[in-house]
Amino acid sequence: MPTDPSAAPTSEDTLAIERAQRLTDVVTRLRRALRSSIRTEYPWESLPMAQVELLQTLAAAPLRVGELAARQRLAPNTVSGLVGKLLDAGFVDRQADPGDRRTARIGLTEAGHQQLTDWREAHERRLAGALDTLSAADQAAVMAALPALDRLARALTGPSGP
Repeated sequence: MPTDPSAAPTSEDTLAIERAQRLTDVVTRLRRALRSSIRTEYPWESLPMAQVELLQTLAAAPLRVGELAARQRLAPNTVSGLVGKLLDAGFVDRQADPGDRRTARIGLTEAGHQQLTDWREAHERRLAGALDTLSAADQAAVMAALPALDRLARALTGPSGP
């Protein structure tokens, strides 16, 4: 990409933009297809993705709302609202923070762990079924792309990412 915004894009820049647009389109369609197919096949799955992502983040360890907001790259008030819904559903609870009695950490309850397990297993079944419809060559290509996609995700979420 040109460093000078007024500079004309080169053919290399244009190719990079086209690749990024294609990847964005495919990833967006894949997420949308997975989300809608799960809700069609598993109607009990009604958690918004933002709440699922909070549960996934909390699966490792309880966190303060501010820490959770930073990890999710969301505003603390947005995370507070999401946490409130998860508290009401019984998927998380407030736990005393041993390092600071004035604050609480948010942790998964047993119901939260179970909801996350059910969600993950439903997605794994759906993806496994979809992968089975692909040719062996396409299955191998998808699996071969995973390490690079993982590095791309890390590049986007790492300290030097956007």
